[in-house]
Amino acid sequence: MTCVSASTDVRDLSYEQARDELVEVVNKLESGAASLEESLDLWERGEALADRCQSWLDAARERIDAARGASAEASNDPDENSGENEGEDTMAVTNEPVAASDPDEEN
Repeated sequence: MTCVSASTDVRDLSYEQARDELVEVVNKLESGAASLEESLDLWERGEALADRCQSWLDAARERIDAARGASAEASNDPDENSGENEGEDTMAVTNEPVAASDPDEEN
C-alpha cells in the first residue's frame, strides 16, 4: 500500500493512492479510537478522497465511451448501433492495457 501524507493535495493523487488512503480513513473511523475533532478531519478527508476517486472513474468512463464511439463509427456493421441494447449499460472487456491519465488535465 502506498503511504500518502494526509497533507497531500487530493488533486495530486492517482486513483489507487486515493482509494488506498480512503480505505485507511474508513478503517480509522470504524475503529472509534479517534477524537471527535480527528474524526471530523478524517470524514472531510474521506469525502475529498471519494470525490477524487469518482472523478477518476468518470474520466475512465468518458474514455471508454469515446473509444467505443470511435470504433462504432469505424465499423460499417449496421447492427453495431441498431439500438438493440439501448438503455443497457454494457462494457466490452479486452486484455489490452489502458494508460492512466489525470482526469483534471485537458486532453
